[in-house]
Amino acid sequence: MPNSVKTSTASEQENDQLNRLKDVASDILSEAKKQGADEVETALSVGQGLSVNARMGDIETIEHHRDQGVGITVYKGKRKGTASSTKLDSASIKEMVSAACAIAQYAEEDPFAGLPEKAQLATEFPELSLYHPWDIEAEKAIEMAIECENAARFYDKKITNSEGASIHTFEGIRVLANSLGFNHGYASSRHSMSCSVIGEQEGAMQRDYWYTVARCASDLDSPEKVGKRASERTIKRLGSQPISTRKSPVMFAAEVGGGLIGHFISAIKGGNLYRKSSFLLDSLGQQIFPSFIDIYEQPLLSKALGSASYDAEGVATAERNIVSAGVLDGYVLNSYAARKLGMKSTANAGGIHNLTVKSGALDFEGMLKEMGTGLLVTELIGQGVNTMTGDYSRGAAGFWVEQGKIQFPVEEVTIAGHLKDIYRSIVAVGNDVDLRGNTRTGSILISEMTIAGS
Repeated sequence: MPNSVKTSTASEQENDQLNRLKDVASDILSEAKKQGADEVETALSVGQGLSVNARMGDIETIEHHRDQGVGITVYKGKRKGTASSTKLDSASIKEMVSAACAIAQYAEEDPFAGLPEKAQLATEFPELSLYHPWDIEAEKAIEMAIECENAARFYDKKITNSEGASIHTFEGIRVLANSLGFNHGYASSRHSMSCSVIGEQEGAMQRDYWYTVARCASDLDSPEKVGKRASERTIKRLGSQPISTRKSPVMFAAEVGGGLIGHFISAIKGGNLYRKSSFLLDSLGQQIFPSFIDIYEQPLLSKALGSASYDAEGVATAERNIVSAGVLDGYVLNSYAARKLGMKSTANAGGIHNLTVKSGALDFEGMLKEMGTGLLVTELIGQGVNTMTGDYSRGAAGFWVEQGKIQFPVEEVTIAGHLKDIYRSIVAVGNDVDLRGNTRTGSILISEMTIAGS
């Protein structure tokens, strides 16, 4: 990546800002105690970034952004109050604390409310290499965005229009503190580049896109690679053909496979469990997936997008198995949900951390051969998933495969089934892992689903 990328070690300026935010956090805790709070938690953040969009070889938008914010949660007994502000001066802090305490004064008591258990709070903070600010000027970002889009626009004559290319860069600091003695923060960064184009063949048009994202700009794909990939995907979708309604194997490409696993995570989240709105109620120790499936969290991976040494409550994270040999080993809980269920927090306040599905031996081509004949899904449309019942029905687009080879693109179909059946029917997980998100999985092959076509 032809740009200046700083190391992950925070500079003296960043350390000064981090210490300043920690001091502000301490002041907030003290003020809340003065105003009668029994327990207090506060989170502060500051950040800055650059966003550039180019279309048809010209600049569309340039945006420099800076933001800061603070939120507080106070507990008076078992009554909870929250407030937030975008200002960090002492007068604004006092006003924010007063608002939170006033809300708590009149809130109903909740026996499960409160801070996490002190024994679960993080005390060790390994270096995870999350901070790699990108020292890029707007002019250079514009140049890269145009280069990316041009690589897509001029890749093939079938590319007739563009939705543009974009560069986004962000760096920030976040501090979390509570009245149990926890006060910690860290700097992080996130950068991305994307491109979307439109292709045309015999009067029919298709669009597709590609993107790259990383903590460090030097880990991003090149503008040329992103642009070409966007065009390749678009061209492959031209000439879509209908297929009839049938039952057949379905393979979720890696870039959409994470969503399928996401529905499972949603079903084992504490909120859905204690509300009894999950199709996986009381499923601990039960076989949910085939015995070759392992799913686990890896929160301490270096540079990974989902890495953190503690969750949004300060509870220490650690690698843990969620599914072992297909059996559900653990739920996804914050402190409140854990108390409601009579369990312990799993350090998932704010979400999961680098959820990983164990890969098999097959690459993408090998997965197609394993499927033989069926539907390869590369895009999912709509929100037709019911976490309470497990019913699954979503619009899809992709490719029809025969004898392990892609034959033609397919669109305007619906794939359906029940999530319990879908998970039990997984045949293989590929080693073509998509690392661009918080869920890391390869392609996922299902032995059979219902496909509603023309």
